[in-house]
Amino acid sequence: MSLIEHKINIQNNELEFFLEIIFRVFGYDFRNYNKAHVKRRILHRINNLELQSISQLQHKVLYEEGYFDMILRDLSINVTEMFRDPGFYKSMREEVIPILRTYPYIKIWHAGCATGEEVYSFAILLQEEGLYERAQIYATDFNPVVLEVAKKAIYPVQKIKDYTLNYQESGGKNLFSEYYVARYDSVIFDQSLKKNIVFAEHNLVTDSVFAEVNLIICRNVLIYFNKELQNKVISLFTESLIKGGFLGLGSKENLMFTDVFNQYQVIDSKEKIYKKIVTSLK
Repeated sequence: MSLIEHKINIQNNELEFFLEIIFRVFGYDFRNYNKAHVKRRILHRINNLELQSISQLQHKVLYEEGYFDMILRDLSINVTEMFRDPGFYKSMREEVIPILRTYPYIKIWHAGCATGEEVYSFAILLQEEGLYERAQIYATDFNPVVLEVAKKAIYPVQKIKDYTLNYQESGGKNLFSEYYVARYDSVIFDQSLKKNIVFAEHNLVTDSVFAEVNLIICRNVLIYFNKELQNKVISLFTESLIKGGFLGLGSKENLMFTDVFNQYQVIDSKEKIYKKIVTSLK
C-alpha cells in the first residue's frame, strides 16, 4: 500500500458530490450504491493514479478523455464465472426447469450480466434440458464495455479448469469441452449458444421494466446497493415477472426484508430462488 493511499481520506459529503456530478453530467446513477463499496473503489483509483484527493479525480473525469470510462469500469460489478455457485444451477435444473418446460415459449432476463459467463452457462443448461430452441434470453448490463466482451464469448483459457469443475458440480450432462474450442490463450464458446441471446444496455437504477418474462436471474448485484435501491430494483423485477415466474438471486442476497417478500414463495432458501405467487396472499 502506498504512502499516498494512507494519507487520503474521502468525506461522505465529498463522495456524494462526486456521485451527483457523475449522475448529472453522464447520466449514470451510483448515488444509492453501497457507500463503503463505492468509497473503496474510488480510493483505489485515486491511489493508482497517484492523485492527492477526490477533487483532482473529479477534475480529470470532467475534463480529460478516458477518465469517466475508467470510473465506469471501477464501479461496474464484473465478478463472474461460468456456472458460478454450481448448486444454484443444479437447483434450477431440478426445481425450475420442470415448470418452464410446461410453457410453449420462455423469456428469460439475465440482469447485470457483466461479461456474460453466467448467461452462456444458462444457455448450456437450457440446451441440455431441451428448452433452448423455445427460449429467448435478454442479457443486460449498464456498461457497454463489458457487453462487448459478453457478445464475443471469448474467455481466458486459464479459467477453464475452474469452469469445468463448476459445470460438473452443477449437474452438467456432457463433457464441458464440447461447448468451446481452444485458441492459443483463449477459449471460444460455441456460436450456437448466442442464437437466442439478445445483449442490450439497461440500467437497473434508472431504467424501467425491460420485458415480461418467465425467469429473472440477477446474481450478486443487489449486495452493492443500499436498502432503498434494493427495494426499487426488486419491485422492478416483480413488475417484469409473469405470475408464477421465477427470480434467482446471489448467495448473499434474499427477499426477506424487501417490500415485496409476501408476493413470493421460497423455492430454494439456500440458493435464493423464488417464485412469484399466482394469487395474492390475503
